[in-house]
Amino acid sequence: MMNERVVVQRFPAGGPRGSWPAEECAHELRCAGRDAEVVMDLATDAFLVIVREPEEAVAA
Repeated sequence: MMNERVVVQRFPAGGPRGSWPAEECAHELRCAGRDAEVVMDLATDAFLVIVREPEEAVAA
């Protein structure tokens, strides 16, 4: 089952114009074979790079 999410890195939402550091980080992780995506945390006004981990890997 794939329902565990792990925050890998946080990036402030007000980054430099034309810069997408969260997307770049997620892209690098995807190229390395991890299921990474970017989500917005409205409470902290930050972009989070998360990966989905199988429950077995998280429990180990």
